[in-house]
Amino acid sequence: MHAPPLVALAGGACPAAASSSSSPPPWLASPRAAILAAPARLLRSRRGALRLEAKAAWRAAGGGRGPRVPAKGSVLASYMGAEEVVGPSPLIDEEELILHIRKEGNLPADVASSLEELYYNYKNAVLQNGDPNAYEIMLSNMTALFDRVLMDVQNPFTFPPYHKAIREPFDYYMFGQNYIRPLVDFRNSYVGNISLFHDMEEKLRQGHNVVLMSNHQTEADPAIISLLLEKTNPWISENIVYVAGDRVITDPLCKPFSMGRNLICVFSKKHMNDYPELIEMKRRSNTRSLKEMALLLRGGSQLIWIAPSGGRDRPDPSTGEWYPAPFDSSSVDNMRRLLEHAGIPGHIYPLSLLCYEVMPPPEQVAKEIGEQRVISFHGVGLSVTEEVKYGDITAHTKNADEGRELFSDTLYNSVVNQYNALKSAIFKDSGVAASNTAISLSQPWR
Repeated sequence: MHAPPLVALAGGACPAAASSSSSPPPWLASPRAAILAAPARLLRSRRGALRLEAKAAWRAAGGGRGPRVPAKGSVLASYMGAEEVVGPSPLIDEEELILHIRKEGNLPADVASSLEELYYNYKNAVLQNGDPNAYEIMLSNMTALFDRVLMDVQNPFTFPPYHKAIREPFDYYMFGQNYIRPLVDFRNSYVGNISLFHDMEEKLRQGHNVVLMSNHQTEADPAIISLLLEKTNPWISENIVYVAGDRVITDPLCKPFSMGRNLICVFSKKHMNDYPELIEMKRRSNTRSLKEMALLLRGGSQLIWIAPSGGRDRPDPSTGEWYPAPFDSSSVDNMRRLLEHAGIPGHIYPLSLLCYEVMPPPEQVAKEIGEQRVISFHGVGLSVTEEVKYGDITAHTKNADEGRELFSDTLYNSVVNQYNALKSAIFKDSGVAASNTAISLSQPWR
């Protein structure tokens, strides 16, 4: 999610110890080892992974072409139109899928080109994960993405200021989870302070609101968060509300994933002035989004994620090292005041994400919609530390401006410290030994 600073809602914008063995670990349980030559049913296992269930009489596909993989409820509009298919769609193999992408007349040329490029990048990444059924999973996921992109091009979905994840008749949330899952190397992934997520759930059950002040690294951030917490905290995984910038609700390749998330949709401060004739419209839209957020918070039991930096992290141009982008103190303060004005107890936690290798953003912020998706199979990290209370941090400050800066810096410094621990665990092979007095790393899916 591209998460613009919250300040923009008012005038700018605010806005998803491992074994080294090559054999896949048990939590990467994959579809049955069946390459199907006839329609199958795509089911969700208890963990949400795609599973292919075949009848006994079905046989494996032969010849030199790739396995033919069906997609439930798919839409191949070149010969079906834009209707949901109740049963299995015709079988698709790699050559057919690429041909459909290239020849589908309803896809704009730039979208078709980006989708084909994404196919090969996604394929190369998924095939690195060691799952014996990686190819079938990859092809099924890319077929589903093609279907969803094509459906939206033909009948565009418009996001309201507050968007609830679409779970039926097509489950866009699980679609996103299943798409990103094979890109995560769980053997080299870690969560910091898992017990605090349980504490959050208890506060939410009591009707309190919780805000996660986070850095932001990739378009896949929401799926990364959900995947790392889905075993221990499934409610959090499915119910976070993300403050998201306009690009993820307008980019044709992003929209299907965004449709599966709870979003407060805003126009980014970074892109507010891209088109001067649209500035006033964007401001009015952001005002509506601000009102929606205020209403949500007044109702209580809301868990909201926001990136006060205003967008995704980028590497240092001189060193090439990735680091959390600095927080905008006005964005932090606006979110804090919204939380306080709700009239319900609210809590702010600093959250750190390290996942840029999975899908890094372009090095430069671009004006145009659409970007190259570079994808990898890699370990990722998520960490949270204790709640930070504004009154405790600012008790001895001299004025409001100093207090706002100090509170924002405190949150940001916590995010950086957590990030460094995750970095050591993932990139320096320290694993859980990278834990310290403030951050206890674990792999709760083990």
